[in-house]
Amino acid sequence: MKRITTSFLLIFCLLTHFSNAQIVPTTASSSDIYLQLKKLNVLGSVLYIAAHPDDENNGLLPYLAKEKLYRTAYLSLTRGDGGQNLIGPEQGIELGMIRTHELMAARAIDGSEQYFSSAYEFGFSKSADEALRIWDRERVLKDVVWMIRKFRPDIIVARFPGDERAGHGHHAASAIIANEAFEAAADPKKFPEQFAHGLKPWKAKRILWNTFNFGRTNTTSDNQLKIEVGAYNPLIGKSYGELGGEARSMHKSQAEGRPRRRGEVFEYFVTTGGDSAKSDIMEGVNTSWARLQVDTLMQTTNAQGKQVSIPIKNKSEIDSIQILLQQVLQEYDFRSPAKSVPSLVRLYRKIDHLKTNDQVWKMQKLKELKEIIEYASALFVEAYTQQETALKGDSVRVSYFMNKRSDVNLKIQSVKLADHQDTVLMISPEKNKNYLFTKVLVPTLGPEVTQPYWLRKPRENDGMFVVDDQRDVGKAWNDPLYHALFQVEIEGYLFEFNKPVMYKYVDAERGELYQPFIIVPHIELYMNPSVVLLNVKDEKGKNRSDSMLHVVYRSNFTHPGLVTDLNIRQEAVKSVISGETKSFTKGQRQIIDIPISQVYNSKAPVKYLEATMRVMMPEGRALNFSDYFKSIRYDHIPNIHYAFRDYVKVIDSEIKVRGKKIGFIPGSGDVMPEALKQMGYEVKILDDASVTDEGLKDLDAIITGVRAYNIHEWLTGKYDVMMRYVQNGGNLIVQYNRNQGGVSNPKIGPYPFQIGTTRVTEEDAAVKFVLPQHPVLNYPNTITQEDFKGWVQERSTYQADQLAGKYVAPLAMNDKGEKESTGSLITTKYGKGNFAYVSLVMFRQLPAGNAGAFKILANLIALPKQ
Repeated sequence: MKRITTSFLLIFCLLTHFSNAQIVPTTASSSDIYLQLKKLNVLGSVLYIAAHPDDENNGLLPYLAKEKLYRTAYLSLTRGDGGQNLIGPEQGIELGMIRTHELMAARAIDGSEQYFSSAYEFGFSKSADEALRIWDRERVLKDVVWMIRKFRPDIIVARFPGDERAGHGHHAASAIIANEAFEAAADPKKFPEQFAHGLKPWKAKRILWNTFNFGRTNTTSDNQLKIEVGAYNPLIGKSYGELGGEARSMHKSQAEGRPRRRGEVFEYFVTTGGDSAKSDIMEGVNTSWARLQVDTLMQTTNAQGKQVSIPIKNKSEIDSIQILLQQVLQEYDFRSPAKSVPSLVRLYRKIDHLKTNDQVWKMQKLKELKEIIEYASALFVEAYTQQETALKGDSVRVSYFMNKRSDVNLKIQSVKLADHQDTVLMISPEKNKNYLFTKVLVPTLGPEVTQPYWLRKPRENDGMFVVDDQRDVGKAWNDPLYHALFQVEIEGYLFEFNKPVMYKYVDAERGELYQPFIIVPHIELYMNPSVVLLNVKDEKGKNRSDSMLHVVYRSNFTHPGLVTDLNIRQEAVKSVISGETKSFTKGQRQIIDIPISQVYNSKAPVKYLEATMRVMMPEGRALNFSDYFKSIRYDHIPNIHYAFRDYVKVIDSEIKVRGKKIGFIPGSGDVMPEALKQMGYEVKILDDASVTDEGLKDLDAIITGVRAYNIHEWLTGKYDVMMRYVQNGGNLIVQYNRNQGGVSNPKIGPYPFQIGTTRVTEEDAAVKFVLPQHPVLNYPNTITQEDFKGWVQERSTYQADQLAGKYVAPLAMNDKGEKESTGSLITTKYGKGNFAYVSLVMFRQLPAGNAGAFKILANLIALPKQ
């Protein structure tokens, strides 16, 4: 009996299992197992490279992974942090984490793997030069070279060209980097420090550009390599177009729901490096086991006792592997996959003993085969807790569950948890009998708090995350916090199955669920509101500001009384609570209200407040807490948890407001209601039922959220109601929409206009006051160039154009080298009221605490009525 354990294999199995966004323990049907058996016979790989989540070709990836049976992966340079969010309020790194899991969920459907570089998506970019300048070009190249050398693809496919046809600076930059990395990965002089991690130079056979027909841009032609990828797979019961539609629809934050396509689908390719291909992307690549038929050198001792190397041919070994695999496929019984297990174990032995220089393919096939053996044996093993969180050093009960649902000759020898000693079981389980054991885990290893690896250190610039551990580069997500190693003897051979320790529970609506098991801090700390307005004046000069700072803390432990300090720091530290005994109850959230005047100095140049809570623990240890440990929860992805230093931005410049009651129609997750409340307005959230003549008559203004008309079809049917509201003296302010997704070309304003694609992405682009006397620039706040300083990410997006009727455009702006545009803000009088379409990115500026954005918003609300 031989013990199967290699650190590389264990780590790889662990990563691929946990990288599946659907973290329910996986099982396989007879058809699934047969498809995986067929894949054992294919030794070819493809790496697809693009810039963002949802840039991948969702029809091509399942074709490559499940029809051609290649090892297939998507490398996205960014996590999509700079995009928009159609399902919630998260922006920036939070949106990037959501989109990361959406990509992982898509890969779980199409059978591919998912990887990332360390690049941060800083927002829409119009040129590759800008993207590569803001990114650390050399670092991104290094990351991609690392992944090529690690994955060792036979073929690399770039989604985009490296020029303006890519439609986005990040897109073009991804193609430039991909083609540079294709050459650099093969150069031993490029990034030689990577070789210390066991990597070697790697030259892919070719790099291709997957040409496309997107709207008005058609880069395909009949003289290109053309492949039909819409085939139907009877083992799956779906075509690859159907799988692609399902995978694409996992990008829910981007409203990327797509139909399940049936029928012919063609993909086109152009070779941009390496050997050209005429009929197939894998042309000229040996994808059979014969690619491992090489002379290997075996170390032995000669008659004189010296170590010598002798060449060994492995052709007979390869032949025997192929013969046995073919026999397994021919004899496979769909009604009883377990009958194949003895032959599969013999096959595993042969591959494990194979002498070859290509350890990557050997280990990959061992990994695949071990998973097949587990599925064919109908073995189910898992490790779970009944609590989602723990403090480091707590005791946690971990349950081991085991069930053998076939007649396979199998013995469960032991389970090892983290750094604990093996739990010796020596169980020969009966068929379909449940076995459950518990073990107490005391988390002592790893981080103090669960944190995505790319967020452990703050970004040093606008374009890159800091990833210190080279081994983390490329990973979609963290490794599981803890895992259990089940040692199982199957047909006389000892296998080791790694299973992450998960939190398992039953939801009354959704049934049995699994979530990551995480380590949390003793205390989570954050402050409300995130932006404080200190000087909001109404028409009578009365200050309408909320003068209180609310410090919220949540305890993850229980203790009846601990000495506690609370300090607020601006430039100097001010003590709010000193030496006070407080009781802490696990799960309880408490609020400490502090007058802003007590902790804020308006004369100090620093306009941020930070909070720190210091607690003396029973053993005499002082712990300081200043981070907010936040959870993001959506049904289509696992729960996300991360820690960050919370702070409050204070705005003490005067903001004049008019009116009292504002109606708000939610869009795709902006924080407008919070901003309005900070400005002293009463906010009424509007829906289909409340948008009536009677329901709107008392409102001073109505504001629609970002892309509200794209999201709510009912809004189109409320056009007449909204126009009567304006005619009768109301002000309607519509934030930007798009002519795609949901309702296209929605009817919005009193006179026709189109929503174009013009964007001003340079956040410091010059702003020209075309109509300097217009009320939106003068009443009640005088808008100056100062109010456009310090903006983040961009100026405006999806501007209005083709204006008809009486619209006026007070502002003009443009990115460098582009034509001036005036569609970022348009207004018109209509009846007694006013209408405005605003593509200025208020949804980014308000939470960033830009005073100018608050003033412009106040002026829009106060547009004078007739």
